[in-house]
Amino acid sequence: MWKFASCDGCQLSILDLEDELLALASEIEIAYFLEATQTASDGPYDLSLVEGSITTAQDLERIKTVRRQSKALVTIGACATSGGIQALRNFRDVNDFLAVVYADPGYIDTLATSTPIADHVAVDFELRGCPVNKYQLLEVVTAFVFGRKPMIAAHSVCMECKMRGNVCVTVAQGIPCLGPVTQAGCGAICPAYDRGCYGCYGPQDTPAMSAMTDVLDAHGMSRRDIQRILSTFNANATPFLEESQRHGTADD
Repeated sequence: MWKFASCDGCQLSILDLEDELLALASEIEIAYFLEATQTASDGPYDLSLVEGSITTAQDLERIKTVRRQSKALVTIGACATSGGIQALRNFRDVNDFLAVVYADPGYIDTLATSTPIADHVAVDFELRGCPVNKYQLLEVVTAFVFGRKPMIAAHSVCMECKMRGNVCVTVAQGIPCLGPVTQAGCGAICPAYDRGCYGCYGPQDTPAMSAMTDVLDAHGMSRRDIQRILSTFNANATPFLEESQRHGTADD
């Protein structure tokens, strides 16, 4: 388990498995997972799970080393799969942020962008979410242990709403919602509490982005607000990025 630029939430999802994690640990050797143990075994590794985005030159070199040591590499979470919320730096001069946040920016060594792992090395599977669904994560690890394809649903959050029995918040209440274009996995938590989906799990495989934004527009959302709702946890994910740029830029 490798950490790059992230909040550790996806690693904590592994620890939240509790009983399931104990059963898993009896079947595999956890060679490197500093969030859980100080034990660190040298590679090569059968499976590497990577959380976080690439934001420094040191990160870039380290992920190449991890890839060389790993038979399979899986990225977990929005940071690792799309650059995360920190990818908002991609739309401005990072030096502007440094000047505001740090008393002496000269001590900070960082890249101008935050990018997903797949931009730099080959990735065998991407598990989306902010944070990831712990049971989906268990399924991915189990699949790689047994040499099969992970069975992760490819449908949208709208399908999860149907299975949960939620009344559509857009149809019934006129609440803007990204459910139709967002990858399932969260269990439709926000719509279940009468809030629109914020796209935490990133775009589904075949999102109809222009149709989605037409619906948002029809329900009174301004171009600026459409751009903003697409520029959160997965701002750098290509479908969200391209559609947000069509409605303006992060500078607007």
